[in-house]
Amino acid sequence: MRFLRHFKSLYIRLRCVNIVNRQHLKDTKYCKEATISHSWLSKMLNTKCVRNAQTQHGDAGVDVENIFLYRSMLATITGSSTLLTDAPGHPASPQCVWFHDFRGPEPTDEGDSQGPGQTLEEPDKKEEVQVPEKRKTDTPEDGSKAKRVKLDGNESKTKRPGFSDERYDETSYYFENGLRKVYPYNFTFTTYAKGRWVDEKILDVFSREFRAAPPEVYERSLEAGKLTVNNEKVPKDYKIKHNDLLANVVHRHEVPVTSQPITIVYMDKDIVVVNKPASIPVHPCGRYRHNTVVFILAKEHNLKNLRTIHRLDRLTSGLLLFGRTSDKARELEQQIRNRQVQKEYVCRVEGRFPDGIIECCEPIDVVSYKIGVCKVSPKGKDCKTTFQRIGEVGDCSIVHCKPLTGRMHQIRVHLQYLGYPISNDPLYNHEVFGPLKGRGGDIGGISDEQLINNLIGIHNAENWLGIQDENGPARAAPPKEVQETVRNEPTNTVSTQTCLDEPDSSYDPKKNTSDPHCSECKINYRDPEEKDLVMYLHAWKYRGINWEYKTELPDWACETNINYDQL
Repeated sequence: MRFLRHFKSLYIRLRCVNIVNRQHLKDTKYCKEATISHSWLSKMLNTKCVRNAQTQHGDAGVDVENIFLYRSMLATITGSSTLLTDAPGHPASPQCVWFHDFRGPEPTDEGDSQGPGQTLEEPDKKEEVQVPEKRKTDTPEDGSKAKRVKLDGNESKTKRPGFSDERYDETSYYFENGLRKVYPYNFTFTTYAKGRWVDEKILDVFSREFRAAPPEVYERSLEAGKLTVNNEKVPKDYKIKHNDLLANVVHRHEVPVTSQPITIVYMDKDIVVVNKPASIPVHPCGRYRHNTVVFILAKEHNLKNLRTIHRLDRLTSGLLLFGRTSDKARELEQQIRNRQVQKEYVCRVEGRFPDGIIECCEPIDVVSYKIGVCKVSPKGKDCKTTFQRIGEVGDCSIVHCKPLTGRMHQIRVHLQYLGYPISNDPLYNHEVFGPLKGRGGDIGGISDEQLINNLIGIHNAENWLGIQDENGPARAAPPKEVQETVRNEPTNTVSTQTCLDEPDSSYDPKKNTSDPHCSECKINYRDPEEKDLVMYLHAWKYRGINWEYKTELPDWACETNINYDQL
């Protein structure tokens, strides 16, 4: 009997070691179902095997494959200290102790319930295996646990990357000719050196990788100390090293947007709902930073650290939801992702739209994410939109739209395919898509690459900005006489919200900045016209689980007698 017990112990020990070090753990599902029916068997394991399974360094026999597999197992745990789940039909069993005293993943923005430093303990604490320490850890001597950072909108100390008070105070606004404009300001672009840049001259890298400016501009920036490495001035023949922090200070000019106010539709401690005017991007992108919805709300209404739940195109107006807490943002995002939110839009299209409810189920494919253009294609993703004509204005129709999916430019692309594009759509109502303007998916027989090149040539974002002026800065002469824009101030429902940065009613030359090396300071900008700022597409109404919000309709949708209450 003694021999049998010894043989049984040896057999079980070898079996457990095999589970740790061989291919059985490759399948995560198998790993979850693997259980040990008696916790005392864990004592039979060799401590070196335990240590090898929980560390990446130190021992030559480390099973790296099992280390990364175990980390993937931990990623599946949500708010539970149970490492292995019971297989269907098997009784509950204690946890595997091979990875005892693992200190868990790094803190995340989600605020996991299990903090760092918390061990994955077995229910029967008397059966714990004591693993010898191999090296010093970063745990404080007093045994205190590191605090997790919670990205909560109500936490005044939490600052989201790129959205700090320092960024908000870079510049300010002024109104001119019915436009919201931004005083030029200095902005620092930073990046860490990429592997392919190492041992190359900094001037060669910037000339090749960042073509927004010619090489002589970067050379002047190096000489002036505006282009630095690790916050230090370097010569133009400096060779980039690993982990170098590159910083380039530029004089930034932003594109004007409409001066129409961002009206707050609803606000409480968890959510902010606004009516976004056309021409204002939702968040910083391209040439827009302060002239975005998130910056305007932060600077003028103290609504900071908002979580973007969904987006609208820059030229699209209407309903926009932001979360003030991460929990609320995730909740609404999940509803949208699960198609539990009903969206209703209103648009004006060319021609007389057919009677009845028209359904379009053509798949949409993204031709280019860089310039933001899509088309109907069999290779695209499935989507569905229903349309109904609700009124007429001259030769155009007012159409009620219900996108049942949420693809990029879905309404615009489906209307183009049906042959009734939005009347002033600068992208999908253009001959660049062929003589039929993309009707029925016909783009003139050109390739996607040729379509992209044609669009870049025609819809260059810089076309309306102005022409080069060799005589000096555009603001050398006194500003034009301007009309003061009358703004309807939204009524805030939370007393803590105050307007911090009131825009100037007109241009103040004292606040203007210039840079002798800035090429944009030498350009005379002409103001964009109304056709450059508005597209006849409006997000009118969103309805989710136990909530519904809608906005006022724009003027172009109210030029005919339409009973919107019946919709």
